[in-house]
Amino acid sequence: MAGQNISDIIEAYLKQILAEQQQIEINRSDIAAQFNCVPSQINYVIKTRFNQQKGYWVESKRGGGGYIRIEKLHFSDVNHYIDRLLELISSRVTEDELQIFLQQLYGNDMITKREAQMVAVLADHQTLNIDSRSAEETLRANLLIALLNSLRYQRM
Repeated sequence: MAGQNISDIIEAYLKQILAEQQQIEINRSDIAAQFNCVPSQINYVIKTRFNQQKGYWVESKRGGGGYIRIEKLHFSDVNHYIDRLLELISSRVTEDELQIFLQQLYGNDMITKREAQMVAVLADHQTLNIDSRSAEETLRANLLIALLNSLRYQRM
């Protein structure tokens, strides 16, 4: 665990449990106590590492009997999965958001690691070389949409 920060450790712990169960229900305070951190650290991990873009459904209830329920999303077929990803794309996509989508596609065997790297390079800020950040992010969103649609049609 050398070199890992507390967020990485908490993420790994939760993913290990999710590998064994369809969904988990945790208490923020209990997990924070287990890892000797503040409950807001748990919130941060959930928000940044277990969101819909990364293939998770999160439900929470605050208060005395509060909980956080995390479920790994499973899709019935490739087209359903692609549709869900398309719904998550806004009209503008940052480089970081593109990386998340590419990691999802790679993690679900939709593209190879090399293909993910090539798309990332092609959609990189320096490659696009557009002065307007807004125009660059719009172009990146259009490229991602085109990639997803090409994956759908290749698999039919």
